[in-house]
Amino acid sequence: MLLRLSKTALVAASAFFLLLVVFNNLTDYGSNFAFVQHVLAMDTTFPGNQLMWRALKAPIIHHAFYASIILWEFAAGALLAVGTWKLWQARLASAATWQAAKSLAVAGLVLSLLQWFVAFITVGGEWFVMWQSGTWNGQNAAFRMFAILGLILLFLNQRDDELAS
Repeated sequence: MLLRLSKTALVAASAFFLLLVVFNNLTDYGSNFAFVQHVLAMDTTFPGNQLMWRALKAPIIHHAFYASIILWEFAAGALLAVGTWKLWQARLASAATWQAAKSLAVAGLVLSLLQWFVAFITVGGEWFVMWQSGTWNGQNAAFRMFAILGLILLFLNQRDDELAS
C-alpha cells in the first residue's frame, strides 16, 4: 500500500507543480513572456551567429508560442490531476485495476516530458540556440524537470503486486 500511496503522491505533486506554473504564468504573464520573447528573438546569442535567420521577432508569434506553452502545461497538469484522482480511487483495488488506473497519470507525465524535451531542450535549446545565451538559457531548468518527471514516470510504472490481505 505504501508504494501505491507514494506513486499517487508523486503524481499529485507533479499536477500541483504544473498547475502552479500555469497559475504563475497567467498571473505574472510578463516574467516568463520575456523569457520566451528573448529566446525566439535570439537577441542574446553569440554575436555573428550564423543561425540568426531563425530568429522570430514578431510579438504576435511570441504571444502565440507562450500561449501554447501555457496550454500545454495546463493539459499535462489537468491529466495528472485527474490521474491522481483515478489512482486514489484504485488504491485498494486489484493489481490489474490499479495498473489500468495509471493511464491518465502516464499520459500527463509523458505530455509534460515532451514539453520539456521538445519545446525547451530541442526547439528552444537547439533551434533557437538558447544554449548560447548566458541570460536567457533555460536548458538546465528544462533538463531538471525532464529528469524529475522521467523518474516519477519510471517509478509509477514499476510493477505492482496484489495488496496483502
